[in-house]
Amino acid sequence: MLGTGSTARGVFGHPPVVIGIAFCLLNPFAEELVVRAYLMTEITELTGSTVWAVILSVAVQFSYHLYYGWAGAISLSFQFLVFALYFAHWRRALPVVLAHGFFDVYGMLRLLGS
Repeated sequence: MLGTGSTARGVFGHPPVVIGIAFCLLNPFAEELVVRAYLMTEITELTGSTVWAVILSVAVQFSYHLYYGWAGAISLSFQFLVFALYFAHWRRALPVVLAHGFFDVYGMLRLLGS
């Protein structure tokens, strides 16, 4: 059923603030350096196509965000697409890491505040 997927609160509950801060600081580096910078660079080098690099990068991130449910993962894919297009054009990982970190911090504050 669409719309009956897990929520962030259901998956993560109420984590201690220290764990939340560590997650917000480390996760953007792990995801964006591996799935964005490394994977997209390798796919571009192997295929010569940035289009395939963008598609595969978004698909990989989509796949491991399915714990949010289909609707949640699909909605996050628009953010992944923007990040992938930015990286494909500018070839700079730091701005994408910082943007991802901002969204993680915002989400964690929303979780902790409600």
